Amino acid sequence: MKASAISTSQVKAKLFRGMSDPSRLSILEALRDGAKNVSQIVEISGLSQPNTSMHLTCLWECGLVDRERRGRFTYYRIKSTRLADVLQLTDLLLDDVSCRVAECARYRDPIE
Repeated sequence: MKASAISTSQVKAKLFRGMSDPSRLSILEALRDGAKNVSQIVEISGLSQPNTSMHLTCLWECGLVDRERRGRFTYYRIKSTRLADVLQLTDLLLDDVSCRVAECARYRDPIE
């Protein structure tokens, strides 16, 4: 389905739903300071290699990360500075509301 066939709100919700996955978010956080290969992302995120690779593929297919082959390794980086800005703005927003978000009973932690 093309983005033009669904509403802007639906596309935004889909983007945020994808980024709300703790594994994908930890990968994006690992990439905030520059390109890394899968092994480096695994070390930083604590995720397994297969899990990391699966989520990187998802992020790449959605256009959120780029990948580049360097010798025998593939390096991933955040594709858009706008995404990096969203992550930074999220940190700033959480400075104000993190306690309330953490206590919110309407949105359960996916790990619970």
